[in-house]
Amino acid sequence: MREATPMDVTPQQTAQALGAGTQIVDVREADELGDGVIPGARHIPLGELRSRLGELDPAVPVIAVCRSGRRSGAAADQLAAAGFSADTMAGGMLAWQAAGLPTA
Repeated sequence: MREATPMDVTPQQTAQALGAGTQIVDVREADELGDGVIPGARHIPLGELRSRLGELDPAVPVIAVCRSGRRSGAAADQLAAAGFSADTMAGGMLAWQAAGLPTA
């Protein structure tokens, strides 16, 4: 675990990190998921994150994702404060889809 400020990572870096075993946490609300989800991402709405930290492995890095990147920054800050190695995907799902990366 690290005690560092979460960083912005690109959608391409997120895709590579997912392939390497990083936990991807989608913090959007359930009604936003119809716009597409990163395959393999875990859905935990931002408002539930603090109470659901036990669902995540603190030994594995996390990248938080939302629609545009604002909520995921707050999520990454919460995760880092709880001892996780956490970053945020810059631009959120809008950037992921603009990059032509796959969604489920």
